[in-house]
Amino acid sequence: MKPSRIFDILKIQLENTPIENCLNDKKAGVWKSVSTGQFFESAQLVAAALIEMGVNPQDKIAMISTNNRSEWSIMDMAILQVGAVSVPLYPNISAKDYEYILNHSESQYCFVSDQALYEKVFSIRNEVKGLKGIYSFDEIEGCKNWSELLELGKKIENKDLLIDTQSKVQPNDLATIIYTSGTTGVPKGVMLSHDNIVSNVISATQMFPFDGSGDQTALSFLPLCHIFERTFIYGYLYNNIKIYYAESLETISDNLKEVRPNFMTAVPRLLEKVYDKIYSKGNDLKGLKKSLFYWAIALAHRFEPNGGQSIFFQVKHFLAKKLVLSKFKEALGGNLEIICSGSAALQPRLVRIFGAAGMTIAEAYGLTETSPAISVNDLRNKGLKVGTVGKIIEGIEVKIAEDGEIWCKGPNVMKGYYKDPEQTQLVMEGDFFKTGDIGVLDEEGFLKITDRKKQMFKTSGGKYIAPQVIEGQLKQSLLIEQIMVVGEGKNFASALIQPNFEQSKLWLEEQGVDCDENPIAIASCAPLMAQIEKEIRANDDKFGKWEQVKVIRLTPEAWSVEDGLLTPTMKVKRKAVEKKYQHLIEEMYP
Repeated sequence: MKPSRIFDILKIQLENTPIENCLNDKKAGVWKSVSTGQFFESAQLVAAALIEMGVNPQDKIAMISTNNRSEWSIMDMAILQVGAVSVPLYPNISAKDYEYILNHSESQYCFVSDQALYEKVFSIRNEVKGLKGIYSFDEIEGCKNWSELLELGKKIENKDLLIDTQSKVQPNDLATIIYTSGTTGVPKGVMLSHDNIVSNVISATQMFPFDGSGDQTALSFLPLCHIFERTFIYGYLYNNIKIYYAESLETISDNLKEVRPNFMTAVPRLLEKVYDKIYSKGNDLKGLKKSLFYWAIALAHRFEPNGGQSIFFQVKHFLAKKLVLSKFKEALGGNLEIICSGSAALQPRLVRIFGAAGMTIAEAYGLTETSPAISVNDLRNKGLKVGTVGKIIEGIEVKIAEDGEIWCKGPNVMKGYYKDPEQTQLVMEGDFFKTGDIGVLDEEGFLKITDRKKQMFKTSGGKYIAPQVIEGQLKQSLLIEQIMVVGEGKNFASALIQPNFEQSKLWLEEQGVDCDENPIAIASCAPLMAQIEKEIRANDDKFGKWEQVKVIRLTPEAWSVEDGLLTPTMKVKRKAVEKKYQHLIEEMYP
């Protein structure tokens, strides 16, 4: 039986493969499990309570959580069962953003995870029209607790009302509004139906080796407010995979070793950090061990996930994996089979290195507007190709427009932007959604992304520059944390760079350079600047002369979500960075 509405997925698991530890959280140092039955019952009770509170179909309910947790999933399923619309928000945006989104979405209730978020929402509650109440998952003095809904649900005798309400929820009904942070402008509310998401769950999960047994495990830590992680959570439920919610980003390393998952999702920046951390450990080795370590890493850079390499290479790979590369997998729990990477471009070297260590990185592509998956790399049947985002998933049609833009059509394409028909019209061409990404489909059907259409710019000489491609290549330097190529209307390309301050300190120490450890001193250190320029020059042969970065400036602070320079998914907000560092850009173009 295939689901047609999101909450059907949980009912199907309950009827066919109920799991004792379906959802799992670590609380007070101990992992606590919620069975499929408990999950289903709790969602039913909360749903009944919402009806009793006067929540009607298509009413909006907001949820904000600092970390992923079982309560979020239970609330989500309850909201969807009554035909209401969930409005998930990022925990690290401003109170002003909360005010805008809660008002724009007309949210009637808001559920928060903890004290800090409660205080942020409470501070703007009087500015939000129609907000009837705030509930929390943690026990907070003066705030209603979500458990009150469980108790209210238990007191309701008329269960037929919930059954009747559920039966009226249609696959095409609006299920969620997800506000995209974007790299510019006011957040837009992406409207996704039950069918948008369910169709994507069914098609996308076919691209992974999920066996449906109930014995496989996944670790979840990317924000549940993002459609990438949320669709995967539904996919795990659909494929009977036990879900463990990481405590926080800071505890991922420990949680991986405790849970020993088979699957997880990640964004490229996290994988880069994992690689950098392991690679830097080679610096602590001495003599033969150090030589062996870097030999194994160099060999891994030539690894082909689909095989086909010489017997001599396979022998060397066997030794490298046994002696060195297996440590990568052990550091991530030891059982990790698949890491699905999305949200931004992935460096090809990471696919090779993790693959050589026995972990497949399945790079995927999609947008919030496409629920999200459009294409996925799948190691089976030679469905993985390094440097691409895989083949188009079942039920979706992709075509490349005359200007190279990727257009997508299928049941996964959003219903539109909430209260914004003009913006909706701008991104649609008939039934096709215009992604804003530039790409190509090769002769084998693999999709390759080359740049964002809006990010491409012309030099004064009339040459086009695709900054994302250049940035992806240059970010392979351990000394570079973030980079943004600029030069629109100028006669050459230059770059603003946020150094990796931790790696930069280590490099300066190794070189015997005396430099204060504060970011301002590091960013102005001439030897570091010279080394980063040297590493950039080593990549010149990969680009046309007009694409080569000629001048750089290092920024004296880290770019972060909190200061508005990165989106919550760690993408650079180009206009915000340009505005903040306009003085450095002017220095590069005197």
